[in-house]
Order: sequence, then C-alpha cells, then structure tokens
Amino acid sequence: MATTESRITLPPLPYAREALEPYMSRETLDYHYGKHHRAYIDNVNMLIRGTPQQQATLEELVLRAEGALFDNAAQAWNHAFFWRCLSPRRQTPGRELEGVLRSFGGLETLESEFTRAALAVFGSGWAWLVKDRSGAVRVVTTANAHTPLRDGQVPVLVCDMWEHAYYVDHHNDRGAYLRSFWQLVNWDFVASNLH
Repeated sequence: MATTESRITLPPLPYAREALEPYMSRETLDYHYGKHHRAYIDNVNMLIRGTPQQQATLEELVLRAEGALFDNAAQAWNHAFFWRCLSPRRQTPGRELEGVLRSFGGLETLESEFTRAALAVFGSGWAWLVKDRSGAVRVVTTANAHTPLRDGQVPVLVCDMWEHAYYVDHHNDRGAYLRSFWQLVNWDFVASNLH
C-alpha cells in the first residue's frame, strides 16, 4: 500500500458507500471508512515521515512497528481487510469452503461460534477466522489494534467490533450488527484467503 512517494494510502472501497444498505448504511461508511480509517492512514504517514520506516509497506509496519505506529498501522491494515470481507452481493459459501465448514460442523455452527466470540470481545477489538500455523481454521479475537498477522496466523475473515463499526446503524446492539454482518460476508474473498 505504499506509493512511489512512500506514503501509505487509503485503499478505495471495493463498492459504493451506499452499496451495503440496508445492512450497513452509507452514513456508517462515511464515518467508519471516510473518517476513522482515513485517520489511521493519516496518523501512520505522520509517524513515518522523515524516518527510515517511510519506505516500508503497511504490512511491514504491522509486522515490525511498536507503540503508536503499530496501533495505527494495524488499524489501517485491519480495516482494509475488513472492507474486502464485505460484499453488496448476497453470497453463500462455495465448494472451496466445504472442508472448513465441515470442520466447524456446518455454516450455522461456524456463524454461531464466530458470533459468540465477537459478542464476548470486551471493549474494542476484532473477531477473526484465521488459518493457524498447523493449517487449522479457527475463530480468534484480538483486542484493540492487534492483528493475527503478528501471531503468524493467516487472516481469513474479520468483523470489526469497535463501537464505530455499529453505533450509527445499531447503537449498542452488537447482536443486530452481527446479524447484518452475516448478510454481507464476501465468501469468495474468504475462500481466496485459504490458499
């Protein structure tokens, strides 16, 4: 995500801001993507300006940075990944996900386990489906800006559990937010992360 000017850029959304309605409103995208995600990008660029890290990619910063630079770089990376996990086109998991679904006991069980973990995130954080070092796919949660990349895991699917992800559309109702999330999952993207 670095340009020739060594600036980390806000990646374009893979759909129009109103495309996820009625499950996620344009107003939410205006705040979540247009303000929160942009602020993380702006902060990263401010923190790396004039330093050797100015030449690094966003993923390199996530893997190596500490403190405020890590927090902002990881939030920028997590958000970019989150947007790709969503699709305005209602999808069902394809054949390439049969093995993963079978390992959970089916789609309904996977959704239930993931939702339970997401609802249990205390404060701000993320719920993930990851492929671990053994190749097993499992549900994990991370607090604040942490990302499975730092743990050697491959992110497969993520749901942002920070309040800014749902307060416009669902106020404090995380359950309603997660029900909407499942209507938007980009199963093609999820499958592509398993290879």
